[in-house]
Amino acid sequence: MKTRQLGKTGPQVSTLGLGCMGMSDMYGPSDRSESIATIHAALDAGVTLLDTGDFYGMGHNEMLIGEALSGGLRDKVQLSVKFGAQRGPDGGWLGYDARPSAVKTALAYTLKRLGVDYIDIYRPSRLDPNVPIEDTIGAIGDMVTAGYVRHIGLSEMGAETIRRAAAVHPIVDLQIEYSLISRSLEDKILPVTRELGIGITAYGVLSRGLISGHWQKTRDTQGRDFRAMSPRFQKGNLEQNLALVDALRAIAEARGVSVAQIAIAWVAQQGDDIVPLVGARRRDRLSESLGALDLVLTGEDLAAIEQAVPKDAAAGSRYAEAQMAHLDSEH
Repeated sequence: MKTRQLGKTGPQVSTLGLGCMGMSDMYGPSDRSESIATIHAALDAGVTLLDTGDFYGMGHNEMLIGEALSGGLRDKVQLSVKFGAQRGPDGGWLGYDARPSAVKTALAYTLKRLGVDYIDIYRPSRLDPNVPIEDTIGAIGDMVTAGYVRHIGLSEMGAETIRRAAAVHPIVDLQIEYSLISRSLEDKILPVTRELGIGITAYGVLSRGLISGHWQKTRDTQGRDFRAMSPRFQKGNLEQNLALVDALRAIAEARGVSVAQIAIAWVAQQGDDIVPLVGARRRDRLSESLGALDLVLTGEDLAAIEQAVPKDAAAGSRYAEAQMAHLDSEH
């Protein structure tokens, strides 16, 4: 497993990270034992970056990861944790809280659920519109000084907010959606992160399964599956988006690889400062994703991919309108 440094001040991490959200939340039912086996398989393959959020399954995801890392595995990984999203007992979204006192309380609970002494990268999940980013970052900085946090990251922040945050404390990475069909960061955000020496951890590289090559338009979403309400999975949009996948499939077949591997490799090759996160919930999907690391896309490949899936070709926004309003990165 090769490594990349997260920003100019961050740790060396595996070139591919594992996003653990789907093991607890948002994509319907998951299997606990398979989830833990998938985390262990990732570690065995050299994956060191595990990403979670304290609101994934209302703490369930952190406890799951804590269980998977019990027995001396903590030192093999870097834990990236998001905080700030508020949820009710029914799982509903209530807003964000990134006040300094909330930062420290959330961190205390996270440390307990994970069963660890420190978090490698701690980040607000979204910009709290009621709290200056300087106050939030300053509070995390206090936790760095106290030894409970090693590095500070951001998530879905816009260019101006990134600059303000970086003026308070070194920022190692911005976590943001980045895929063949979600490229809005390229215009304003990526130039700023590169200017400031801030890395990118890219989530949604397969667009929640949409461009994995495995999604069928007849597939039903089950339970509390985010995709049941996601604009890109709605009738009309879905057919147009799967047509893009079909175009991508022709390129993948010509290279003897899967659609998912093409999509992941494309993100990884957009720069050495970018670390893709894959949301594999099963060992077979993880194995497929890891195969992308062996794929080097040629200039000819990249041109063909660009033609098959032009920028802004996706039908529908990446979140519903109400959720898009919370994305500082989109304003």
